[in-house]
Amino acid sequence: MNFKFFTALILYSVIYLSSRSYAFDPCASQPDDSDLSVIPIYGKCSPFNPPKISWDNRVMDMASKDDPARLTYLSALAAQKTVSTAPIASGQAFNIGNYIVRVKIGTPGQLLFMVLDTSTDEAFVPCSGCTGCSTTTAPFSPKASTTYSPLDCSVPLCGQVRGLSCPATGSATCSFNQSYAGSTFSATLVQDSLSLATDAVPNYSFGCINAISGATVPAQGLLGLGRGPLSLLSQTGTNYSGVFSYCLPSFKSYYFSGSLKLGPVGQPKSIRTTPLLRNPHRPSLYYVNLTGISVGRVLVPVPAESLAFNPSTGAGTVIDSGTVITRFIEPVYAAVREEFRKQVTGPFSSLGAFDTCFVKTYETLAPVVTLHLEGLDLKLPLENSLIHSSSGSLACLAMAAAPENVNSVLNVIANYQQQNLRVLFDTVNNKVGIARELCN
Repeated sequence: MNFKFFTALILYSVIYLSSRSYAFDPCASQPDDSDLSVIPIYGKCSPFNPPKISWDNRVMDMASKDDPARLTYLSALAAQKTVSTAPIASGQAFNIGNYIVRVKIGTPGQLLFMVLDTSTDEAFVPCSGCTGCSTTTAPFSPKASTTYSPLDCSVPLCGQVRGLSCPATGSATCSFNQSYAGSTFSATLVQDSLSLATDAVPNYSFGCINAISGATVPAQGLLGLGRGPLSLLSQTGTNYSGVFSYCLPSFKSYYFSGSLKLGPVGQPKSIRTTPLLRNPHRPSLYYVNLTGISVGRVLVPVPAESLAFNPSTGAGTVIDSGTVITRFIEPVYAAVREEFRKQVTGPFSSLGAFDTCFVKTYETLAPVVTLHLEGLDLKLPLENSLIHSSSGSLACLAMAAAPENVNSVLNVIANYQQQNLRVLFDTVNNKVGIARELCN
């Protein structure tokens, strides 16, 4: 073969393949296993090329800019009335403080890095031709899948979608409109094959996004791990028996990832648990019974009604994978902050969302914060309760009150406080287990 022609052919192939809309996998050489990896968005295996910014500055930025929208979203969910293992990575590239998992959709499988969200039921992905979707990452291409199928309004699953816009009579494609953390989108309910590590889920129903208004919808979609009828758990009941767990890696991890374990196999044999509560008005949220909070050896005095679970109002405490730092409603946080400040040498200053920052020299005085759950005391290591300024001169209490513009009745145990913990959800036996584990 002519050398110049061969060189030109290779160059053309590189350009052509690089123009294809499939996601780049920087860790493609790593074999799949029975667990799904949870990967930090700015880690070695992230395909999103995050900006060169220190991890602590990034967390502070997310807590200040992204958490308020997340809290508004969760508060709306709480008040609304409606009827195997995978790698996990931190999803800051999506402008939300979440984590991503590597999945494949379609036949042949198209690689997507989807946000993991425990407070949402449906899965949804941007599809080819989407208006307003991200142009920096690959959408899902229905035409490239031999197993893709749109669903009709007459399908029973269609009636379980929020924001349904089917006509009262006649047949039509199942379409719906929803909001997500400040954005709105329109989508079509479809089915296709979903691959999670070594598991394949045929005829998985999800939303194929056609148009987006706003910037908070994840660039390559979202995988809902709530408890509603269209969640991953509900659609794979026989596969995973309503059980999953995750171990979220630290935001400062670069070379390592955590894991998402689906199903009862391989879960911790011995783990302390707390009851999982159900709000019938919004069953997708994972409510737990937070009975108190200790700072050091002091049980903080907080009004009982500030922690009480109330299905009618949505009040109580939820465990959420998408909020960055733990948020308490104002009376609770004020009491925690006051006791923390009593035990640490000031003066104190504010930094972004954090209002209790002090000179790092006094970090050894920082007391342990313990969340008292029914049947389980969660003592937070300092790496889960403190965050440092990028210069390293300040240490801040990594918690805050719900934003003033959020009419929140929810206390949220967020992902920064869950890092390097194995959190197990058993939706059949209604319990949550928590144990220390080095996710990194």
